[in-house]
Amino acid sequence: MKHETIQLNGITYDRTNFNQLYVSSEPDDSWQNAIYFFLQNWFDETDSVLANTSGSTGKPKEIRLTKTAMMNSARMTNHFFELNASNTALLCLPASYIAGKMMLVRAMVGGFNLLTVEPSANPFKELQVPIDFAAITPYQLIYSAETLHERHVSKIIVGGSQVTDKHDKLAEHIPAELYETYGMTETCSHIALRKINGFEKSDHFTALKGVDIHLDNRGCLVIYAPHLLEYEVHTNDIVEMVSDDSFRWLGRIDAVINTGGIKIHPNLVEKKLGRTISSNYFISSIPDLVVENKVVLVLESEKQTAQEEEVLKNAMEKLLGKFEMPRHIFYIPSFVYSSGNKVLRKETLAEARKG
Repeated sequence: MKHETIQLNGITYDRTNFNQLYVSSEPDDSWQNAIYFFLQNWFDETDSVLANTSGSTGKPKEIRLTKTAMMNSARMTNHFFELNASNTALLCLPASYIAGKMMLVRAMVGGFNLLTVEPSANPFKELQVPIDFAAITPYQLIYSAETLHERHVSKIIVGGSQVTDKHDKLAEHIPAELYETYGMTETCSHIALRKINGFEKSDHFTALKGVDIHLDNRGCLVIYAPHLLEYEVHTNDIVEMVSDDSFRWLGRIDAVINTGGIKIHPNLVEKKLGRTISSNYFISSIPDLVVENKVVLVLESEKQTAQEEEVLKNAMEKLLGKFEMPRHIFYIPSFVYSSGNKVLRKETLAEARKG
């Protein structure tokens, strides 16, 4: 198998010396040892890698990805971002998840140096060298935005959970080129990108070369990428096709709210509220005897005063339609997050309703 060397923090490792990466003083599930265990799997004689789905839309599950598919995905990304042996990239995501694993594979395929730092809310804070490429989550973008005005970072992909209007607004004045990703563990990370700042900013995703997309009879996206998978991936993502290779993401079919016979897409409501609400928030629903499901707003905030809440409701009424308007506002000091910093909506709503 090709690509059996990797350059981490300026040191080249292969199957003969990667054991040096194991940190005996740290737990096996530490971020450093996650890198070691991934490389142990990569350098073994098997043709696949064990990966875990995020669990943000259901119970996490283990799947096997072929090393060939992962290398093909890495080539696709490296080609798009023009990454080669002259570059330096940053790994600031856990190697226990697909996003971190794929950064390691991209470094092996592209031959570039990969700096490794502990995953944190602001992984750029202590950086002293220019970075050509990095992958972060929307959560990290929020806490890194100010620092990114001061650091030399060329290109950043943002994924793992939804990029909202709030993130788009933060990205407007960041010098780095920022792209939202669309993909999943099964497709070895992203298969489409959306520029979220700069002159080529877009409101839709464009599939990467070699990826074919179309809709099924539910209006959900179907992905066919033979270099990544032998079969089509039928997603639960409702999209609007812009062209043969581009689409707007509207939301998940299993998240659609049926209220009084009207179907509401939480994602579209959230976008309308993007520049009105400063705290983290999401749109959900609770059962209702009259309309079946009642639209609700969940805020990551202490409870507002009656006057503050009235101001918020008045602002929302100017932006939302009759059936989109939340019938109740739930407050919770801190959302429930997954280990990958994704908001677990179902669990968060359940906790908020207890209060």
